[in-house]
Parts: sequence; C-alpha cells; structure tokens
Amino acid sequence: MVFSSNPLSLSVPEPAFESWLRDTGYLEVLDHRTSAAAAATTANSNSAPIPATGFFSRIVTLLSLFTLNPFSKLTAEDFSGDTPSWSRSFIGFCGSYSFPSSPSQARFRVHENVKRYARNYAYLFILFFACALYKMPLALVGLISCLALWDFFKYFSDRWGLDQYPVIRQCLIRLAQCATAVILIFSNVQMALFCAISVSYA
Repeated sequence: MVFSSNPLSLSVPEPAFESWLRDTGYLEVLDHRTSAAAAATTANSNSAPIPATGFFSRIVTLLSLFTLNPFSKLTAEDFSGDTPSWSRSFIGFCGSYSFPSSPSQARFRVHENVKRYARNYAYLFILFFACALYKMPLALVGLISCLALWDFFKYFSDRWGLDQYPVIRQCLIRLAQCATAVILIFSNVQMALFCAISVSYA
C-alpha cells in the first residue's frame, strides 16, 4: 500500500538531516545509518559477494582507506573552532573504539574524524614536523634559508618599488621560486614533511 505525502508532515532533506546529526554530536546514529545503507547496497548488488565477517573483509576495509583523501572535505571553519579535549574527545575511552563494518563506514569515520579533530591533527603535525627538522638539521637550515630568501625579496621589492614594474617583478618571483625549489630539494625538507605527514596520519 502506497501512502500519499502529508503536506503538514515535517520533511527534511537527507543532507540537511545528516549535517544536523553531525553538528549536534549524534555521530553514532549517522554511523549506523551509513552501515545500514552499505549493507542494503551490498545485498542488492549482483556482484560477487565478499564475506561479511572474517579476516579478508577487514583487509578489504583497511585497503579501501588507501584510496581516500582524508582532507578533501576540510574547510577553513574546521580550524576556527575550539580545540577538542585531548583526553576525553581526541583519544577517548576504550569503549569508543570499534572496527568499521564496511569500507564505506570506514571512509565516513575517517572523514568525520579529520573534520572534527582538525585542530588536534594540525598541532600534532606541527609537533612531528618540528621533531623531524630537529633530527634533520640540514632540512632546518634549508627551510630557514628559504624563509630568509623570501623575506629579502619582500624587503627589496618594497625598497625598489617593483610594484611599478610588474614584468620585472614576475621574473624575479619565478627566479625566487626556482631557487626555493632547489634549496628545498637539496636540503631534504620534503623528507621531513613526508615523515611528519606519515606519523600524523598514522
């Protein structure tokens, strides 16, 4: 039997409802909705079934995270709020951890985790990057020399009035960018950055 829509009923669009659940802290409800939707899609698909439980399904779930960009849904507003508590919110209690039931639920959890704790991850990245620069002094010297190079460029650009000569200014900017790239490559700053990103993401 098909029910006709009631004009007096409250109808909320699905994205707005999910956004409200996310903003008010009902992530468990949203998590269950995602896992139920994933289970319904798996049941309706005609592809070869993947075992729902066991070691291989967990491997598939973990491997699905390597195709994910966790920073794709970040906005500037995520960094403007208050930093969540490190002990109660960011680390949490033992009961707050569970293995995701499907790859879509794992992707949803990663996106929500990065979005909610963006400031915590930013602080961790700065800390690990500083540690990596401490262990790699050549990278620290390269980074400081690049900052000094751009500071000198800004100082002489203001002193010589290069804003009046846009072609010369663009040529000098390109030259400074090439010099910066050479300094960063030869001082292995990219390795320190890669180490900090890897440890922060893990």
